[in-house]
Amino acid sequence: MKVVLQNITKIFPGRNKKVKDEVIAVNDFNLEIPDGKLVCLLGPSGCGKSTTLYMISGLQAPSSGKIFFGDDDVTNLTPENRGIGLVFQNYALYPHMTVQQNILFPLQNLKGENRLSQEEMLKRVAEAAKLVQIDEYLNRKPSELSGGQQQRVAIARALVKMPRVLLLDEPLSNLDARLRLQTREEIRRIQRSTQITTIFVTHDQEEAMSISDYIVIMKLGVIMQTGKPQWVYDDPANLFVAKFLGAPPINLFSGKVESGKLYIGEEHVLDAKGVEDQEVYVGIRPEGFKLDKAGKLTCKVSGIDVMGRDISVVSTSESSLNPVVRSIVSADEIGNVTGEFAKFNLKEHKVLIFNKETEQRVYFGSQIAAHQEMIAQMEAEGHMFVANEGPLPREADDKVKEHVVAEPKKNVFVKAFNAVKKFCVNLFKKKDGKNEEEVPKVIEAAPAEEKEQAPEVVEVVPVEEKAQEPEVVETAPAEENEQVPEVIEVAPAEEKEQAPKAKTSAPKSKASAIKTSAPKSSASKAKTSASKSSAPKAKTTHTEEKEG
Repeated sequence: MKVVLQNITKIFPGRNKKVKDEVIAVNDFNLEIPDGKLVCLLGPSGCGKSTTLYMISGLQAPSSGKIFFGDDDVTNLTPENRGIGLVFQNYALYPHMTVQQNILFPLQNLKGENRLSQEEMLKRVAEAAKLVQIDEYLNRKPSELSGGQQQRVAIARALVKMPRVLLLDEPLSNLDARLRLQTREEIRRIQRSTQITTIFVTHDQEEAMSISDYIVIMKLGVIMQTGKPQWVYDDPANLFVAKFLGAPPINLFSGKVESGKLYIGEEHVLDAKGVEDQEVYVGIRPEGFKLDKAGKLTCKVSGIDVMGRDISVVSTSESSLNPVVRSIVSADEIGNVTGEFAKFNLKEHKVLIFNKETEQRVYFGSQIAAHQEMIAQMEAEGHMFVANEGPLPREADDKVKEHVVAEPKKNVFVKAFNAVKKFCVNLFKKKDGKNEEEVPKVIEAAPAEEKEQAPEVVEVVPVEEKAQEPEVVETAPAEENEQVPEVIEVAPAEEKEQAPKAKTSAPKSKASAIKTSAPKSSASKAKTSASKSSAPKAKTTHTEEKEG
């Protein structure tokens, strides 16, 4: 069954109602999948390959565009009416059912004219189980099977309906390396024996290169290139495809084309006749190096990895964009690696040039004729060559960047907390602002007051202390009876004059002097006795004044 996708676009609405941050998962996708072929949708996580698969299955509706199975428009059909078999990444088996019951379940849900008899259903289950080589485990439950066996049960359940299209969503991701290798070989064998059009989603380039008839490389919802695996590897249309395919990855250098010559750093490595002078990225596949003592490219050797029939020379270069340069050469050439540096000549068909601004492929020499021949061969076999000339459409790239920078999700409690936090911050800012305004006024006023009042305070306090201290010292022994009347006569005169000025400070100092001195020494006792003895004399003096 041929599958055709026409201008398929899938847009997911943003969750922020105030700001429109829509996500374009698939952008204007056009693809024709030939009948009976196994096609891989390949790309990094988030490129839209699973979303495309779910739109083909009917689990998600496209925002725009149409989907055809053969000549039938299935864009608005429900999944059960499309005739598809879908295998998920996590198997999705029913744990309480046996293997036979799991495979039988889709047939039991058929209704109307498609309803089968019990004998026919059991016959189909046996054929599907035998096809995936699990016919010996029909009475077991999923928990009693290994991961690879469970994956085979999921495939058998999808095949038992005899679907028009088989869809596989990363079915090998949960398996270990050895089991993954065995299972992908089984998937390839099953697809060839059934001749069902199969769409396989994966991010593993090794899986896609090994089992697919045709690969579709995606990035951010856009098709970057389509074609046979080997063709795409040998003739990448842009820098992204060249970097994504290949293990070890392609070696990238910063270079330039001047006067029809290709330079890496200051070394002329190849002729590039017909290419305009420009700054370029130079990609060299690991197998594109040839060791030669008179080679044109010089690298500093940092190590040699022996791989049996081949060796991997690990080196560095100032013009390299990779941390290290890996060159795979024959083990017979190991004698040419001498000293600290190694010199290489390059194979022209393994050297790829890309424009530094657009990252578009720049063809030169024999590559031009080879590229045209590849396109003609694809068209003769019924394949459609699709290539994106550049890293990405600018609109799609900008929208993805906006989505990445979108605000995080906020619930009611977070909003309330942020509001309280903002209020508190503003409150403290206001207080801090008032203090900053008031502090200078206090500081300015204080020195002025101190300058004016300082002389009065200095004059009053020492006078009182000097006047009071002789009273305590002189009266404490109570020996000089002649001085007591004199002090008492002088004190009233000073109190009358100074009372308005030092009214509050004088009594406090006297009271404190009496309180502190009373319990500690005998001077206080002498003082009290002296005061008692001198009191009558003071009275007589006042009466004498009145009589006079």
